[in-house]
Amino acid sequence: MIGTIKRNSLQILTHIGAWIPLVVGLWDLFQGNLGPDPIRETTLRTGKTALTLLMLSLATTPLNTLFKFKQALKVRRPLGVYSFMYASIHFAIFIGVDYFFNFEQIVDALFEKRYAIVGLSAGLILLPLAITSTKGWQRRMKKNWKRLHRFAYAAGALAVIHYIWLVKQGVWEPWIWAGVLSLLFLLRLPQVKRVASDVSRRVSLVFR
Repeated sequence: MIGTIKRNSLQILTHIGAWIPLVVGLWDLFQGNLGPDPIRETTLRTGKTALTLLMLSLATTPLNTLFKFKQALKVRRPLGVYSFMYASIHFAIFIGVDYFFNFEQIVDALFEKRYAIVGLSAGLILLPLAITSTKGWQRRMKKNWKRLHRFAYAAGALAVIHYIWLVKQGVWEPWIWAGVLSLLFLLRLPQVKRVASDVSRRVSLVFR
């Protein structure tokens, strides 16, 4: 029993960690700790959490490639699915709380506010990725599965643009995420991957 927990400790921590923002958000909502504009605060929180989990999901492959951290691959799927969950909550607040399911106003908002249509596009990309994230779909789709799931980077790019356009000028956090995404993308390029792997191997030999 203890051995099983140790082997799956990262997965357990991932599941616990992914639920914490939702629990904290609900607690703050019922305690009235969301400030003067609770709708905007909740929208920002769920969006940030979705983006964070998506980036962590994308980081699992470089962690395995560069540092041979195979355990990271086991949490790639749950991180991606939780990212989609928070993105769905984020969108549900937009259509259900901001606009009370007034679809005429929602359509107008999507075309008038550029950040809204970009955010929706990111969510629509995440939808098929979440649906096909299981091993069953991976077996059925074969090579096409990898091709489809590379669109996670497109979803990440759209999510970052959505964040940049949403916040006020002078806020640097979305640009930091843009840098993180760029680095993760570069680490997938064969030439960069070879150099990074070689550096990682040399560093590991030094610290042995």
